[in-house]
Amino acid sequence: MKQTQQHVRNTRSRTALLTILLSIALVGVLRADDTQAKPAARWLSPVSTVKYRTEKVRNLDIFYREAGPRYAPTILLLHGFPTSSHMFRDLIPILAEDYHVIAPDFPGFGLSSAPNVKDFDYTFDNIATVFDELLTKIGVERFTVYLMDYGAPVGFRLFARDPERVDGFIVQNGNAYEEGLRDFWNPLRDYWKDRNNKTAENELRKFLTIDGTKWQFTHGTREPDAISPDNWLVTQPLLDRPGNVDVQLQLFYDYGSNPGRYPAWQELFRKHQPPTLIVWGKHDYIFPSDGAFPYLRDLPNAELHLLDTGHFALEEDHDRIGTLILDFMDTQPVRNEGASDDSN
Repeated sequence: MKQTQQHVRNTRSRTALLTILLSIALVGVLRADDTQAKPAARWLSPVSTVKYRTEKVRNLDIFYREAGPRYAPTILLLHGFPTSSHMFRDLIPILAEDYHVIAPDFPGFGLSSAPNVKDFDYTFDNIATVFDELLTKIGVERFTVYLMDYGAPVGFRLFARDPERVDGFIVQNGNAYEEGLRDFWNPLRDYWKDRNNKTAENELRKFLTIDGTKWQFTHGTREPDAISPDNWLVTQPLLDRPGNVDVQLQLFYDYGSNPGRYPAWQELFRKHQPPTLIVWGKHDYIFPSDGAFPYLRDLPNAELHLLDTGHFALEEDHDRIGTLILDFMDTQPVRNEGASDDSN
């Protein structure tokens, strides 16, 4: 009996010792692989609080989300149609540990003012002017800009007005090349040629319905049933506000002003060589990946990642995109030029 008990104690001791040695070895492995774990781990710590603010600009109430230290470099997030800054809800906490983040709603979208077309000129030029004044008013002097869909023509206009103000681009399914305007754009081209083309208008109106909104969020995704219905349930009531159909048709029409600007924007790319990260949902039917590759002609140092998802890539890949952005921002020159006020 004593021999049996001793044998058990010896076995337990050897097991305990082996467990300790395995634990030490595992810690060593984790430390050796720490460089790979770091990007994901950076945003697992408690994040800064997101503030929901409104600023008066040209008699408009412009709503924006703000997070992160105001002394840090600013990342400006510009949303696409038909959503709002809501599309960045999962990305902002990832970025805000290290960066000052601003995500405004366009006039006519989200929680910003949505005057009718008689009271506000819904053009991309005018929206860029509103955002230019917003950034000045809240003390943002320089920024890296995330461009998606409608955000691209707004952000590129800001760049054209003052290239030195833009520290870099994060391009996510946002177009600046003719190659990126494929079959989806045929009804829009017809509409640009003739504003009274009812056949083209009726095709465009389909994208203002709940089915059209849901399609944009789910088409091309890996798992459509994993895309939260909150997206279209938040977006659609705002599209359905009285007079908003006219707002959206006006912006559909004014989008025709963008292709003519492409050569000028491309020339600015070549001249200034802004650091650029391209993260593109490669199954996007609206902005196919044909529009991603041409950036490399003018920005040969740009970094391109094609993601296995659709138009709203953040819905499936916000963690992956967030890590890529953090890595990209780490390569940029260190500076302390975020908002001028250090409060948040």
